Amino acid sequence: MCNYLNIMGRSKNGVLTFCNRTKLFQLIYNNLCFELYEWELEALKEYIEQLDIPYWEKHLKHWSQQRKIPISVGKKHFIILVNKEEVTELLSLLRFEKQKVKLLSHEEIDYQFIEN
Repeated sequence: MCNYLNIMGRSKNGVLTFCNRTKLFQLIYNNLCFELYEWELEALKEYIEQLDIPYWEKHLKHWSQQRKIPISVGKKHFIILVNKEEVTELLSLLRFEKQKVKLLSHEEIDYQFIEN
């Protein structure tokens, strides 16, 4: 492992690292990888904090996709879709917070049980 690499945060689906040599943050979340300078990381964090989650969930409630919250990255033609839980997880990574494990209630488990 690189001696210059520091792990700033880790979650179920991602990790945020900082390289002392290049002065870049690397955000790896699911299958996405971003290399950001500090000012870009702050701008991304502010953008995600300002997302109007209830608006998007209401606006796209009849949409068949599970992920309804758009995050515009770079140009307007590149959009990442996430759900509310993923937004929370991303923000905890960007704020360098330790991820708290929340247990699911039986109503929150979406599983179809099939007996063979």
